[in-house]
Amino acid sequence: MSFPHIDLLYSASGLAVGFLVGLTGVGGGSLMTPLLVLLFGIHPATAVGTDLLYAAATKTAGTLVHGIKGSVDWRITGRLALGSVPAAAVTLVLLNRYGLHAPGTARLIQMILGSALLITAVSLVFRPQLARLAYNKGRNRPDNPQRTVLWTVLTGAILGTLVSITSVGAGAIGVTVLLLLYPRLATARIVGSDIAHAVPLTLIAGTGHWLLGSVDWSLLVSLLVGSLPGIVLGSMLSAKAPEALLRNLLAATLVLVGIKLVLS
Repeated sequence: MSFPHIDLLYSASGLAVGFLVGLTGVGGGSLMTPLLVLLFGIHPATAVGTDLLYAAATKTAGTLVHGIKGSVDWRITGRLALGSVPAAAVTLVLLNRYGLHAPGTARLIQMILGSALLITAVSLVFRPQLARLAYNKGRNRPDNPQRTVLWTVLTGAILGTLVSITSVGAGAIGVTVLLLLYPRLATARIVGSDIAHAVPLTLIAGTGHWLLGSVDWSLLVSLLVGSLPGIVLGSMLSAKAPEALLRNLLAATLVLVGIKLVLS
């Protein structure tokens, strides 16, 4: 097996996306997959499959950092995975059955991807308000552990389906829902738990896409060559960035891209 060819244009794109991911904390799928589809004209299934393994590699590094810092609640990660892993497996079986590379499937993936980006944008804009609302309600509401566990598993199942089809959702949407379900938990632990959950989800979904023939290894390596240093650089500068401005600009970008994907 020959070593994958590295395309510097893809590496430059990976650098830019990795930098934004490190700066904003938004999952790379929200940015990378639409970039590959709209700018480079890559088949949606190949863009999703490649991006899933790309995400698995980058989120593994993020999980190690959060794990060392002690900012992962492994119970939450396990509950999410309990729903997401079976959902991802079922989704991949259905994708295989109905033809992953068929023209109709490509259009379906593109429309679901666009819709997921619009939901992601809304969750980004209103995350602080939702977090405050959940925290204020959580202080006066008695704990119901069983209901919280059930909703966490259900959230994992929805994310597993969405991520397997579009590679989008595990980051911004997952964190927003967890803020509502666990209002008393520190945001850093919610983010860390969500990142840790994304590792098995993206690895299983990405492996499934690889078995279905929708992973471009040269593209994957080219993206990682640029994105890994980009994430490090963005993470180093994140404390100095105007968080609200970046979040709103990113949300506006996702809305435009989402509409383009749905209508094209």
